[in-house]
Parts: sequence; C-alpha cells; structure tokens
Amino acid sequence: MSQNMGQRIQHLRLEKGLSLSELADRADVAKSYLSNVERNIQSNPSIQFIEKIADALQVSIHALLYGEPNDAEESPLDSEWFRLVQEAMASGISKREFKEFLDYQKWRLDQKD
Repeated sequence: MSQNMGQRIQHLRLEKGLSLSELADRADVAKSYLSNVERNIQSNPSIQFIEKIADALQVSIHALLYGEPNDAEESPLDSEWFRLVQEAMASGISKREFKEFLDYQKWRLDQKD
C-alpha cells in the first residue's frame, strides 16, 4: 500500500528520532498543522510548508510528495531543474505561459535547422 504525504512525513520524522514538536520547531510550522498533515486531516499543504518540512528533515521535496524513487529508477529531475521549476512556480507563471515559452523555444530551435 502506498503512503500519502502525511504518512511519509511521519515515517521520516520517526526515522530521524524527532518528536512532532521538534520537527514543527525546526521547520517553523505550527505543531497542530503538522499533526493534521501527518494524520491526513489536512491533505493539501502549501508548497512553502512542504519546503520547510523537507528542509527540516533534510530530504528532497520529491521524497515528501512521491516517496524516494527506487534505486534502479532515476529521478526525472536533477536538483537544478527541480529548483528552476520551483522558481517558475513561485514567480507566478502559469502552466499555459510556461508551455507557450517551451513551444516558442522548440520553434526557435527548429528555425535554425
């Protein structure tokens, strides 16, 4: 059975020997909110919350969202690409605008051929 994000956070927290209070303090988030996420009462936390928890647990955001990829499975994004995608999301660019930019870049490259 696959874990939800809250279960992954709880598993990683316990694996690192942290109490709920310790992780909440390290991540600078409300203990009650963290508890609600772990128990899947709050199932759609903000990207800021996820970033803080990932940082405090010293894991990638990908690990919290999807679990660690299998050893044989390569992560689809290296850390630099992942940061660029995060930056694009944080800038407020829409998926449509980002897709249009990519389409334009592809078109531009095709013009060089």
